[in-house]
Amino acid sequence: MIRRILMKTEELKKIAQHLRFLAVDMVYKGKDGHPGPALSIADIVATLFFDEMNIRPEEPNWEDRDRFILSKGHACPIYYAALSERGYFGEPVEDFKLRALGSTFQGHPVMNKTKGVDMTSGSLGNGIAIASGMAIAGKYRKKDYTVYAIVGDGELQEGVCWEGINAAAGHKLDNLIVFLDKNGWQSGGTVEETIGSNNLKERFEAFQWDTQEIDGHDIDAIKAAIEKAKTVKGKPHAIVCDCVKGKGLSYMENDNSWHKGVPSDEQYKIAVEELGGAR
Repeated sequence: MIRRILMKTEELKKIAQHLRFLAVDMVYKGKDGHPGPALSIADIVATLFFDEMNIRPEEPNWEDRDRFILSKGHACPIYYAALSERGYFGEPVEDFKLRALGSTFQGHPVMNKTKGVDMTSGSLGNGIAIASGMAIAGKYRKKDYTVYAIVGDGELQEGVCWEGINAAAGHKLDNLIVFLDKNGWQSGGTVEETIGSNNLKERFEAFQWDTQEIDGHDIDAIKAAIEKAKTVKGKPHAIVCDCVKGKGLSYMENDNSWHKGVPSDEQYKIAVEELGGAR
């Protein structure tokens, strides 16, 4: 079993753009969803699922697989797109029927309903604590898998996040890598307006995490940060990713009105032009 696909950077950039299109496409067709938060993390998701993670799409519950938790579960369109393109559902899905009653692809990821989803998420704040539990289990069972999680910067206002962060440091979970989507926005406005500070790197360092800050849309930087994190033993790893909400689509970039919303027919045409509609 080859551990990774090991794609070139330019290939991963194209995949990330296509995942963005699929995310917008499923929101447009489903007439509901959160496109802005999904587009923000496309480059991270593409790098993990198509270059880094040790997974078997044909065997989604393989016990030695790397684990992935999308703590900011409302960004699930990009997650579903990656699972589809990676082969979890056989042929790529053409119509996800996002958020439809009874659909495999609900408005937040649901384990045991969607292949490849390691944990149900959507109630914000729980991802780091759950990922820490998975990492502890890996240590206890002497497994060498890595647990990855993506967390929103607004989400980090939840107290349970910091309980998980503290526990991860206490258990020296060097098999845990958390990506922080620092796009500066949450549903009601900017993080700065809400909490007064978004100094994530300093806060994670204070909790004794190995911490880096990078451009969250630079795939080479993402790959290098993962590689560097894996050289540091005895500490969990935080990669603070400076991201743009709605990245890749001109009318969505840094516009928080697209935290949740559906493109019009004209806006969908623009998405096809800018992101490319062809597989």
